Amino acid sequence: MNTVFRGRHFINLEDFTKEELDTMLDVSMELKRKFAMGEDTPYLTNKTGFLMFFEQSTRTRNSMEAGMAQLGGHAGFLDTSSMQVAHGETAKDTAIILSRFGHMIACRYCNWGRGNKYLNEMVRWSSVPVMNLQDDLYHPFQGLADLMTIKEKLPDLRRKKISIIWAYAESHKKPISVPVTQVLLFPRYGMDVWLAYPKGWELPDWVIAQAKENAEKHGGTLTITHDEAEAYKDADIVIPKNWGNWVIDQTGASVTGATKVIDDALLANKSWKCTEAKMATASKDVMYMHALPADRDNEVEDSVIDGPHSIAYDAAENRLHTAKAVMTLLVGGK
Repeated sequence: MNTVFRGRHFINLEDFTKEELDTMLDVSMELKRKFAMGEDTPYLTNKTGFLMFFEQSTRTRNSMEAGMAQLGGHAGFLDTSSMQVAHGETAKDTAIILSRFGHMIACRYCNWGRGNKYLNEMVRWSSVPVMNLQDDLYHPFQGLADLMTIKEKLPDLRRKKISIIWAYAESHKKPISVPVTQVLLFPRYGMDVWLAYPKGWELPDWVIAQAKENAEKHGGTLTITHDEAEAYKDADIVIPKNWGNWVIDQTGASVTGATKVIDDALLANKSWKCTEAKMATASKDVMYMHALPADRDNEVEDSVIDGPHSIAYDAAENRLHTAKAVMTLLVGGK
């Protein structure tokens, strides 16, 4: 097994073997234990990281900033609207200079058809690890935290039914990066993954093809349905979350799609909401997850997200521990 992580980029979990992901999870658990015990973890002493955000953030920004501080380093928050990026500076120029100033660059850029390309252009020119804080296609930090949380709750993941379910929301047109990351990752751990959505909210064909390949290789399954009830039935974990109805071509570029947040197509599927009644059809020990922020009373009833089946806050906490693990391995590791 390759245990050399230092200097590698963190753009997509597909870039790492299952054994390497297991190492990340092991380190995450160790750092979580040390955090609980109040032990110092000075693995990035005097290291500097730059956190570039094209969009708003709560969990991602603070897990990275707090994580870097707890590891003994310093994270500089960069709002790209106040950088020269706003005046047209290229990803190449930004990456070259920031990588000469510090030890890592992390970036969130979810603009459709642009985000992932921008991060990969930074990868091309940066001399330090570039980390994906979420782009239009992938959210690797969220995926790793989700996986850590599921493994904490269900030590044996094989043949567990994990349902990724589209949900109605009005807050904003959300990227597909969370469900894409989950549908690619979970089959690699032998889970029976169900992907449920109304017609019109399909994920890209290349994502589904890769997810099916991952499932076949690792003993999991992938089932796609437009029947919400089928996805809830006997599920061990449900993840009802909105994503936008964009059409994505095979290169990952945005081709077409509704631009309005709320339109007739969205309103026609307002019934796709996580309710106590739907949760009652799942396994008696079903767990509810969400990457947060949830669009309360649209995506989910308060009684579900605040109820005994919810592990949404546990997953949010694990964003800190997995972020610290990735930074330790890639920036300060072997």
